[in-house]
Amino acid sequence: MRLADLTSELESIAPTRHAESWDNVGLLLGDPAQPVSHVMLAIDYTAEVAAEAAKHGCEAVIAYHPPIFQPLKRIAAGSVIHDAMRRGVAIYSPHTALDVAEGGTNDVLADVLGLVERSPLKLAEVESSQYKLVVFVPEEALGKVSEALFAAGAGQIGKYSSCSFRTPGTGTFFGGEGTNPAVGRSGRLETAPEVRLETVVPVSETEAVVRALRKSHPYEEPAFDLLQLAAPAEGIGSGRFGWLAEPVERVELFDRIKRGLEIGHLLVAGPMAGTIQRAAVCAGACGDLLDAAISRKAGLYLTGEMRHHDAVKAARAGITVVCTLHSNSERAALKRLRERLEQRLPGVTFLLSQSDRDPFSVR
Repeated sequence: MRLADLTSELESIAPTRHAESWDNVGLLLGDPAQPVSHVMLAIDYTAEVAAEAAKHGCEAVIAYHPPIFQPLKRIAAGSVIHDAMRRGVAIYSPHTALDVAEGGTNDVLADVLGLVERSPLKLAEVESSQYKLVVFVPEEALGKVSEALFAAGAGQIGKYSSCSFRTPGTGTFFGGEGTNPAVGRSGRLETAPEVRLETVVPVSETEAVVRALRKSHPYEEPAFDLLQLAAPAEGIGSGRFGWLAEPVERVELFDRIKRGLEIGHLLVAGPMAGTIQRAAVCAGACGDLLDAAISRKAGLYLTGEMRHHDAVKAARAGITVVCTLHSNSERAALKRLRERLEQRLPGVTFLLSQSDRDPFSVR
C-alpha cells in the first residue's frame, strides 16, 4: 500500500477541512508514493514513540497532536523530526479534524458516558467553497459567454454541469469620451436587451472563470458580480452534548469514565453526588466551551483539563467538571481509529503505541 492510500482513508474519516483554522493537520512529513505496511498510532510523537515505531518497522506514524505546529526554522540532528526524515518515516496528524468528525474523539467520550440524542456543543464555522457569478450579456452573445464560463469550471452542482439561470431585461449605459461600445454609440444614453446570467463558481476556479468571461464577452467593460455563498450547516462541531437514557448517579459516572478510558484517577470539581441526565464532553482543554455546557444545563462536563477559574465557574453553576488530564481524554479515540483503519486497509498492520502516555501522573 502507498502512503497516499492511508492519507486518503484518514481524510475520509476526519476531513481536514473541518479542522480549526489555527491547527496544522494532515500529512506533515512523508512521500505520498512511499510504501507503507506498518503504522503506529499515538497521541504525541515523542522520542519514546519514535523508538517504538522503529522497533516495529513502522513506515508511518499517526500522531494525534501535530509534532510540527509552528514554522520550523531549523531541523537539527537529535530532534524527532530530523530522525523521522532521515529514516523516511511519514507523520500524519488528524487532531481537531478528528475531534469534530463523526465517530471521532468527542463521540468516543460521549460513548463512554452513554450519551444519546447528541449534538455538537459548538457548530463549526464552515467557509463557503463557492461564489455566485452574475453577469449581464447581450442576447446574441449569451451562448458564447455561457459556454466559455462552463468550460472554465463554472456551473457545476453535484453531478450536474452547465447549470445556470437566465433572466431577460434591459441594460442602460452612457459611453464617455474615448469609449467604443459594442452596442449603440458613445456620447448618448443607450438601452440594450440583455440577459442576466447567473451561475456558481468554485472559489478555486474564480480566476480562470473571470478570465474566460472577459475574453468571451463582447463589451469593453462587462458588468458582473461575484457573491460569496453562505456555507450550508454540516452539523459538525466541537464537543458533544447529549442525554443519558435515564438519570445516573454521579459516582456511577465517575466509575464509568475510569473504566471507559482505562485510567485510575479523575480530577473532579463541583457537586459530587446526585443524579444527572444531561452531560457534555470535550476532549483536550475545553474551558472555552464551558458557557455552552452551562447554557444547555449540563449536569456534568467531561474534559481533559480546565483552568482553575473556569472550574470554579462551573461549580458555581451546579456543573460537575471531570478532568482526566489532557491526553487521557483523547487516547481512547486511537483504538476506535485503529479499528476503522483495519477494516478499510486490511493489508496493513496498525499498532497502538505502548510508550505513549500523558506527561502528568497522579501519585
